[in-house]
Amino acid sequence: MNKNTSFWIRLVWALAAISPMSGLAQKQSGKPNIVLILADDMGFSDLGSFGSEINTPNLDKLAQEGLRITQFYNSGRCCPSRAALLTGLYPHQAGVGDMVQDKGTPAYQGYLSRNSATIGQLLKTAGYNTIASGKWHVGLVPSAWAVNRGFDQSFTMQNNGSSYFNSEPLYNDGRTVTFQLNGREIQRYDTSRYLTQAITDFAVEAIDRVKDQPDPFFLYLAYNAPHWPIQALPEDIARYKGKYLQGWDALREARYRKLVSLGIIQKEWKLSPRYEKAPGWNSDWNALSVAEKDKWDTRMAIYAAMIDRMDQCIGQVLDKVKAIGRERNTLVIFLSDNGGSGDTVREWSYVTQKTGEPGSVHSIDSYDPPWGNASNTPFRLFKKNTHEGGIASPFIAWYPGKIRANTLSTQVSHITDVMPTLLELAGIRYPETLANEKLTPLAGSSLTPLFQQPQATQPKTIFWEHEGSRAIRKADWKLVAEINQPWELYDLKTDRSETHNLAGRYPQKVKELEKEYLEWAAKVGVVDWNTIK
Repeated sequence: MNKNTSFWIRLVWALAAISPMSGLAQKQSGKPNIVLILADDMGFSDLGSFGSEINTPNLDKLAQEGLRITQFYNSGRCCPSRAALLTGLYPHQAGVGDMVQDKGTPAYQGYLSRNSATIGQLLKTAGYNTIASGKWHVGLVPSAWAVNRGFDQSFTMQNNGSSYFNSEPLYNDGRTVTFQLNGREIQRYDTSRYLTQAITDFAVEAIDRVKDQPDPFFLYLAYNAPHWPIQALPEDIARYKGKYLQGWDALREARYRKLVSLGIIQKEWKLSPRYEKAPGWNSDWNALSVAEKDKWDTRMAIYAAMIDRMDQCIGQVLDKVKAIGRERNTLVIFLSDNGGSGDTVREWSYVTQKTGEPGSVHSIDSYDPPWGNASNTPFRLFKKNTHEGGIASPFIAWYPGKIRANTLSTQVSHITDVMPTLLELAGIRYPETLANEKLTPLAGSSLTPLFQQPQATQPKTIFWEHEGSRAIRKADWKLVAEINQPWELYDLKTDRSETHNLAGRYPQKVKELEKEYLEWAAKVGVVDWNTIK
């Protein structure tokens, strides 16, 4: 080798070392890196690109440069949605038909079943580096932990709602909040990073650890925000204080108009009536005192601040992906685990009551039904319900050059569709067995046809059951009932806000859909909730 040749080789290697677009990053296979982002208790209209006034520029940019699915559904609550997202199965099939308590049947055992596989487990078979950061909540037993379910690096909150500043229990009934770092329990203190930021920091650091490896990475980024307790950083709250003094009716009307103008909803779908059944608050904003209005404004300002901070943190993750030269070969998906919450934690005897500075570590509060109703504009009801307010989710997918920019799809889609989508992109066939266990076949179907042809829709049937609330959507028909209530029937093509119950007009359609629902319920192991509580 002569000196000139040696010089140029050394120069090429030197440039590769300093260029984020070269080196090992260039040697990746054609498989995409994947960032799967899940928000907690965030309503259908809480992003700017889905009708909100909240500042969410990073997610809005993904929406503008990617695909929004306007009829995407989750499973109505945190545990069931997480189980369905991670496994591609209905939550009952994955063993998490309810929460993480064992109710005595396989469908409600409260942890991921041995006949399910997570996205992390399957992507690892194709060489992916796998990362989980955030709320886990699909089982407290070791077999269900992220570290034992396919994730190389993990920082997880094992169960439900936590303070955003420490590990102190929110409950006084014996439940605890457990954080794990790669399977080892850790404690968070008042001096710890704000939880949304801590989840982000771990994700960014984990990506940095694998940046020089040729294999792609999968990041499951599961934020706790904006789940109660409503707690946020003071500088974030300050940006929204006073913005909600016009009240919830005005907010719902403004979001409704923006949703129509964006093409997210049809103008034929009426804004559902204001929810007025919650005790302890006056639904008439104008009848409230100045002090009461200020208190309500503060609650919504804190909630908005939590979403704002989450969006800022998502921007940090995206910046990291760009900095290591993998932006052009990364798929980003964003969704929410259920609709906005109607929880009123100040009334719950089993929740530790703290009434210090609103939004701080010394306060445990929720934003309550009137604001939850606004989050779910234009829909009815909340998290835990199978009416649209509980199960409709914003959905954004971004993949440069592979997804057409600024497109909308009305394809009826479900959280179980994410797993087959990711497997297809990674070139993985869903196996019949894993670790000598027979796997339950996937419930969903790939969304990749929508990436280039968002208007190419197909009829789809989806089912729900959560604590006795139940529904089936078949094409445009939806049959739905809350626990111990009669079936309601809606034509979602003309009335997705569920304002005109057609059950009395079409009794045969009710019977037809009920039969199909009951067949599904028997197949997945649904049990009458009245008998297992």
